[in-house]
Formats: sequence, structure tokens, C-alpha cells
Amino acid sequence: MLQNNSALAQLKQQIRETTPRVQGVIKATDRGFGFLEADDGSSYFVPPPAMKQVLHGDRVDALLKQEGDKTSVEPDTLIEAGLDRFVARLVKRDGRLSVVPDHPSINNQLRARLKNSLDESTLGDGDWVVARLVRHPLKPDDRGFFAQVDELVVKADNPAVPWRVTLARHALEQASPQFGEQWPLHDEGLEREDLTATPFFTIDGEKTRDMDDALYIETLEDGWRLSVAIADPTAYVREGDAVDREAQTRAFTVYLPGQNVTMLPELLADDLCSLKEGEERPTLVCTLDVHRDGSLGEYRFFAAQVRSQARLVYDQVSDWLEGQGDWAPADDTIATQLQALAEMTKARNAWREQHTLVFKDRPDYVFDVDDAGNVLAVRIEERRVAQRMIEESMIAANACCADLLAAHVGHGIFNVHQAFEPEKADQAIEFLANQDISVEREQLLELSRYRELRRALEAREDAWLDARLRRFQGYTNMSAQPGPHFGLGLSAYATWTSPIRKYGDMVNHRLIKRVLKGEAAPAEASQALTEQLTERRRLNRMAERDVKDWLYVRYLGPAAEAGEVFEADIIAINRGGMRVRLTANGATAFVPAPFMHSDRDKVAIDDKEGRIQIEGEPRYKLGDTIKVALAEAVESTRSLVARPAA
Repeated sequence: MLQNNSALAQLKQQIRETTPRVQGVIKATDRGFGFLEADDGSSYFVPPPAMKQVLHGDRVDALLKQEGDKTSVEPDTLIEAGLDRFVARLVKRDGRLSVVPDHPSINNQLRARLKNSLDESTLGDGDWVVARLVRHPLKPDDRGFFAQVDELVVKADNPAVPWRVTLARHALEQASPQFGEQWPLHDEGLEREDLTATPFFTIDGEKTRDMDDALYIETLEDGWRLSVAIADPTAYVREGDAVDREAQTRAFTVYLPGQNVTMLPELLADDLCSLKEGEERPTLVCTLDVHRDGSLGEYRFFAAQVRSQARLVYDQVSDWLEGQGDWAPADDTIATQLQALAEMTKARNAWREQHTLVFKDRPDYVFDVDDAGNVLAVRIEERRVAQRMIEESMIAANACCADLLAAHVGHGIFNVHQAFEPEKADQAIEFLANQDISVEREQLLELSRYRELRRALEAREDAWLDARLRRFQGYTNMSAQPGPHFGLGLSAYATWTSPIRKYGDMVNHRLIKRVLKGEAAPAEASQALTEQLTERRRLNRMAERDVKDWLYVRYLGPAAEAGEVFEADIIAINRGGMRVRLTANGATAFVPAPFMHSDRDKVAIDDKEGRIQIEGEPRYKLGDTIKVALAEAVESTRSLVARPAA
């Protein structure tokens, strides 16, 4: 009877229908087996034979199998493939093509074909390509994995591999946009004041080319009057034209170590719009009053022609204000302004310390990269007085922009940040209660109450508590409607000070111009636009992180071979070990549990609490500073591995 195919199929179907099932995501290991992480948090073993039918990241429906006291699963139905479009290394062997996805948890070699438009003779073994998975063993009628190569990303021997591959992985543009060299001004109906004789100045990094803000400050009897002049690319780019549509798609300039990919054509970003010393430029200006106590007073937005009279550099300005170094301002006018700006910054910072929120500084790590892609050094760039002067000026100007748009337009592109996601508030309250900290729900969700809580928590100076709370905290999103920014402690925040680099700032520029011209407000920005801006910002940050990880591995390879010891902060703890950040250069490394003790069973990791015990004794927790010795630098996965230093 079982020889009858229909009867056999019916029997198999009955077995499947009566067998317990579970849905989840496949997690592969480097030892051939894997795990299915179920939606309810449970984990099931996937044996090696079954792993040949799936890839890391696949979401599947699986059959539960019980053999004695061992439970495993057999993936049965593909719900969503973990791979779709992906970057891979091309493998050419004996006239056959295959690809190896560039993923730390996928080392499968997948058979592949080329897209019809590609010439196989131009592709070599090891070249980087973009591919798509077109067949999957768990799909009906597919007998195995198969991929199609859609494009060449970069040749294997190109020094730009880390940058080109990373941009391709995140589907980001590889180069700045090109739109010709003719850029007439479009200032219809907008009057510009002539401020070319006013001694504005810029303060930027030594290598900055897209200078988008210039300042002028006067000391008043009761405080200061600050004028913030911002480059005006919307004077050249019409809303809805090809350049504007491309800028909207890109959303931001991508800043990577050693390379920038601009949002606008470089002729605009680095030349016509850049507030270069001695060059007349169209700008939007906000003149605002800052009282002696640091609070903001009246403000006024207007369009103007500006000519920067000094291009200053952060470190030189900081040195001069701190009484060190040989540099000095070229004339007394600029010197007087710098001193006034430093005084205003102190007052403004003190006011924000009392009335809003000011978080502790974190150092920036800057890569010095040569033309061959080699990292010459990684420098710590502290936020000194000159950086604070610019930061406080921009925060004040952006707060004024938020107020203007909320009052006169009713919408715009706002940065909205909730300290805690509403759905996680109860979890956060329970967590804090377990630390003997009693809080009300309003303290997590209402800005005025949150300020009180934040200051109380900071007074404890508990790095573990701060790190654990991040599990419940929200992210900054773009919104068409004004809303609180808990990170800054402001009721609304809308940036307009970086329109060369951010499309949302261009949108706000156009709204400000409508207010100045007395025009009716346009339709509110769509949710699709604000979501796209938020997502694009996330991709840009991931790309920056990925390039840095790649360069760190190359840079610290010799240190790993030598087992060099570094001071490090514990930034994450999971079931496999802990992740640390090296304080000397900002690199992150993973410390696996077996490196903490020769007997893995003596290492108890509580990833939910962020604590690790060794032989029953507390040893590590989130926020701790420890010493680690680098053990490996693995370029294929762009990962550093470390062990606790004795």
C-alpha cells in the first residue's frame, strides 16, 4: 500500500499535521549545527543535516522532534528568507560560479549564475559582488540554494574594498551625485539683507570643506545677541527637481573614515554653498538673544548675503582660549567675538544643566587613513571649548526653528525622542523597583518629570544601572509634528543648521522661507518621508560602524598577534560572552565565555541582568572597566576577539 504515491503523501501529510510545530529564526554556529530562536524566547537545537536546508536568519516553521530527553527541530516551511539581496565574494572553480555571502554567521558556498548584462571575463575569483537568492530548499519545487549575481561591487585587489563593500551592503550610493556645473540662484519673492560687511566667522575641523554655519556675536548689557548664518542650498535647488529628488533619496551626507559621499553635488556642497572665507554666500540667518543667565530671549529669522571673514579651526581656537599654543586671531574683532562666544557658551550650558539635560561627554575617535586604505593612527578627539561653542549655538538656533515652525506652520521635520518606549515603561518601572528606586509612570513619559528622574539617576554614578536602562529606552525619530526631545530635555527640536548634509534641514529651510514671504504653509510632510529619513540615518550610522570595524581589524592585527593589553569598558553581555570597547581607540572586541575560564560550566552568564559569575562569584557586569588582551583580529568577519588580562 505504501508503494502508492498518493497514499504515501497522505500519510506524510497526516504525520506533519499531528506533529507539534514551532516558529522562529535560525541562528547558525560555526560547528555545523544551529538553533531555532522561537518567538516566545525558547531555543531549540537544529542538527547539522537539517541546517543544510536553511541559512542563518531564515524565519521558518519547524517540526518538533523528541528523542529520549533530547528535543530538536526540523525546519519544514520557509516563512521569510534571511538572505535576499546580499554582498558576497565570487568563487570561480573549474568553470563553475558560486558565491559566499559576506556574513559572519553564513559560510555556505552557494551555486550562482550571472545576470545577462554581466561579462564573466571581467570577473575574477574573490571579487566582491551583489547577489540575490533566487532558490531555497524549503521553497516548493526548489531543490537547493541558488543565487544570481547582479553587479560587480569592487575588484578584490582594490584598496577601497572596505568602503565600497560596506556602501553596497547597505544599498547606499557609492559616489556623490553629478548634475552639471550651472547653478543659477532661485530667490523669487525673497528679500536678502546685505550682511557682507558684518564680521561673521566659521569654526570647523581642519579638513572640513562643507562649511554650513557662520557666527557673529555682540555683547549686550543683559547678555548677548548671536547671529547664526546657515548656508542656503535651497537658493540653488528647486523643490521637486532632479537634484532635489536625489537629495531626498540620499537624505544625508554619508561620513566614513577617509571618505565622504555627499547628499548634494560636490560643487554645491563643498564650493557654492560652503561658507568659505572671503566668499559672498546666500544664507538664512537666525539672530537670537541670550540672557546673562543663559535663557533664550527674542529671535528673528531672515535671509541674507554673508561673507565669512575668518576660517577658524577647533583646536586652534580652543588652545587660544585656554591660553596655550602659538595661534591667535588675526584681528581684535574676531578675538573679542570668540571671548564673548565662550562666555555665552558657559551661561547657556549652565542654564541647560539646570533646566534641561546635558549628558556626559563621550570622546570621538578619528581615523587617519592614507590613499591605500591603511590606517595610520586612531586619534581621540575630545569635545573642547570650541566644539562646545558651536554645539550650544546650533542647539539654540534649532530650538528657535522648532518654535517658529510650531507657531507659524504647524509642522516641519522635527527630531522627536522619547526617553522610554511607552510599551516598555512598565518593564523599566519593574526593573528600577528591583534596584530600590521607586518611580511613577509619568516620570518616564513626561518631559518635566523625566528631567527630575534623570538627574537623580546620574547622581548615583552607577554605570551598570545606566547601561541596563538602555534596554528600555527609545530612539530618535523624525516626525512631521513637533514633539519632545527627551535627550536634550527640550519640548521641541527641529534642525535647520546642516542643509548641505541633511535633507530634513532643506525641508525646514523651505518652510522658514514661506514664513518670511508670508506664504501659506504647504501640506504636511508625509509619514513615508519621515520614516525614510529615520531609516536612512540608521543605515548611514551602520555603514560608518561597519567601515570602522573593518579598519580596526586591519589596524589592530599586529596588537592581536602580540597579545597587547588594553583598558576596556563592558558595553554588552550575551549568552556567549561580553562585548567591550577599548578606551584607547574606540574599537569593540568580543570576549567569549571559554576565554573567561577553562571550564565553561563554571561561567554563569545572566544576559538579562548584565552580570557574569565565575565559580559562583560575581566577576563582571555592564559598565565595568577591565583590562583585556587582544587574541584575534579576523578580517573575514571584521571582528576582534579578546581575553581578560591577568
